[in-house]
Amino acid sequence: MDIRILLIWQEFRNGPGACLLKFMSKMSYIGEMSTVLIIAALIYWCVSRSFGMYLLMGWSGSRVVNGFLKVTACVYRPWIRDARIIPDSEAIKTATGYSFPSGHSTNAGALYGGGAIRKELAKTLRVTLGIIAVLIALSRNYLGVHTPQDIIAGLGSGVLVMWLTVRLIAWVDKHPEKDILVMWVGIAVCAAVAVFAAVKPYPSDYDAAGNLLVDGAKMAFDTYKGAGWCLGFLTGWVLERRYIGFSTDVSMMTRMTRLATGFLSYYAVSLILNSLLNSWLPGIAGTIISCFIQMFYITFVFPWCMKRFERPHSDC
Repeated sequence: MDIRILLIWQEFRNGPGACLLKFMSKMSYIGEMSTVLIIAALIYWCVSRSFGMYLLMGWSGSRVVNGFLKVTACVYRPWIRDARIIPDSEAIKTATGYSFPSGHSTNAGALYGGGAIRKELAKTLRVTLGIIAVLIALSRNYLGVHTPQDIIAGLGSGVLVMWLTVRLIAWVDKHPEKDILVMWVGIAVCAAVAVFAAVKPYPSDYDAAGNLLVDGAKMAFDTYKGAGWCLGFLTGWVLERRYIGFSTDVSMMTRMTRLATGFLSYYAVSLILNSLLNSWLPGIAGTIISCFIQMFYITFVFPWCMKRFERPHSDC
C-alpha cells in the first residue's frame, strides 16, 4: 500500500504536479537538520531565551528518538524496496540513514509543531506553523524519499517529544536544582542509544550482483549525530543556567548584532572547525564530538561571549 501511494505521488510529480517541485523542495529544505538548528539557535539568541531553549531541548531529544527508531526498525528507503520508485534527484542527496521514521518530518514536528502546540503564541501563528510542519512532511512523499508511515511516525514523534519537553521544563522550573539530574539521565540515554547503534547487528541484504544493498553501520551515523547534539545541549544548558544567565531582554540593536555575529560564527564553527575535526578524527567519535561542539557553541559558548562583550555597553 505504501509503495502504491508513492507511485501515485510520483505520477503526480511527473505530471500535473510538476509545477510544485520548487515549492516542495523548499519546504523540504526548511525541514533539514542544519536549517532547523540555526533557526532554533537564532530564536534562542535574539528573540526569546526561554522559547529558544524549549525548541533546542525538544529538537535535540527528538533527534535521539529518531535515531533510536531508525536503527531499531532498519527500514530501507523506498527506491531500495521497489525499483519503480524514482525520487527527485536533489532530494535523494539529503536522504541519509534508514527510512523510518522520516528525519525531516521529525524536525518539522519539533520546530514548527513545537510552536503550534504552544498556547501562548497567537492562533494565526500556531495554525501557520502547523501547516508548515504538515507541508514539510508531505514534501518527503512528493519527492519520493519517504513512505506515508515514515512521515506520520516522524511528525508524531517530533510533536510528542515537544509535548513532553513542555512538561519537563515546567518540572525543572519548580525544582531548579534538578537540572543536574536531567542532564545526567539525558547523558545516560544518549550513551545507551549510541552504544546500541554501534553494537547491534544490521540487515545484510544483497542485490542480484552480490552487492550489499545498505551498509547498516553507515546508516547509524544519523543516530550518532542525534546523540552528539543532545549531549551538547544538556551540558551547555546546565552551564548556561548556573553560570551565565543569558537574556534576550535587550535592545533591538543588540539583537541584530547577535543575529549577525551568531549566524556567521556558528557557520564558521560548524563548517570549518568541525570539518577539521572530522578529518583528524573520522568515524563515530568524530561525528559525536562535532555535533556536540555545534550544540555546545549554541547553548553555552556564544551566550558566554555575548555576556562578556555586552556587559561594558550595558554598564555605560
